[in-house]
Amino acid sequence: MGNLTELSAAIEARDPYARGPSSRVTVFAQAMAKRIALDKERQSVLRLGALLHDVGKLAVPSSVLLKRGPLNEDELGQVRRHPEAGARMLHSMGAPETVIPVVLHHHERWDGSGYPSAARGESIPLEARILCIADSFDAMTSTRPYRAPLRPEDALRELERCSGSQFDPQLVSAFAAAWSDGELDALVWHHEARAS
Repeated sequence: MGNLTELSAAIEARDPYARGPSSRVTVFAQAMAKRIALDKERQSVLRLGALLHDVGKLAVPSSVLLKRGPLNEDELGQVRRHPEAGARMLHSMGAPETVIPVVLHHHERWDGSGYPSAARGESIPLEARILCIADSFDAMTSTRPYRAPLRPEDALRELERCSGSQFDPQLVSAFAAAWSDGELDALVWHHEARAS
């Protein structure tokens, strides 16, 4: 387990715009997991998957990760290979087999237009569907080299707009309910303070 968490720290150390997201993504994901009463064993799988979801970015050149403008097709292809690279890394390190599909499929889309497998709907592992929403919300509300962060309210509207295409509609509802009940306020406030 120590080596696995060191992998997560390595990607955050390499990318100054990624500092802290694994922990934020984990909290966002766990809020949804509690909303849908995910059992404790699967919550553990989700927690580890959230912590490790972007380790495959260690295989992406820094010049691509930190680029300040739009990515060209080749660069997009390099970024889109990070889930498969992460799954291979975790497999080679002896990570729990239950975690590998979460990392591999966290960029799949509900409508089947995601990557790497173009899986759709409930054929995407539940933990990966949860992680997709948590990671997307974190990305939208974080500073990036190419854009300022969205306000959390605007990011939530974007999740709702993409519900049924990019995201599992029931899980978007679970995230929105956690948001409206104030379960994420302290974390988002801390996130905004770090970004300013």
